[in-house]
Amino acid sequence: MVGRHNGWTMSAPADQNLHEYVTAMIGGQLFGLPILQVQDVFAPERLTTVPLAPAEIAGVLNLRGRIITLINMRRRLGLESKQSDSPPMAVGVETRGESYGLLIDSVGEVLKLDDMACEPNPSNLDPLLASVSTGIYRLDGQLLMVLDVDRVLDISVKAAAA
Repeated sequence: MVGRHNGWTMSAPADQNLHEYVTAMIGGQLFGLPILQVQDVFAPERLTTVPLAPAEIAGVLNLRGRIITLINMRRRLGLESKQSDSPPMAVGVETRGESYGLLIDSVGEVLKLDDMACEPNPSNLDPLLASVSTGIYRLDGQLLMVLDVDRVLDISVKAAAA
């Protein structure tokens, strides 16, 4: 943010336009989740399936005394099931007073990225991905898609985008 005061220009601190993202790999694509919405990262154990739940709901589990609904991000994004021996990982998020775990392939690092470098979704992006993404960053050799956690958890968005 740039402002003028008595004829001279002052600029906001450089960190003001930076946001941190927890990165996650899902189906070979790098995604970023706003760090302020991420509560924890964990390996899901003792998952209980939920009868008649939408396909995106992998089940529920007890995580340190909280009941967590686990969302299968591959199914949520319309991707094929994971064919790997590596254990699944989950990113814990909370919205509207409910706790969720987003089942991902692997968790990466925390990146601090400048808002000014975030680009709008490409016009040719798959409609389902576009419905849960707020934009993209071009990183060294790959794209990072920023996930909107609230839209990811709104299962009705999938039906509207399909």
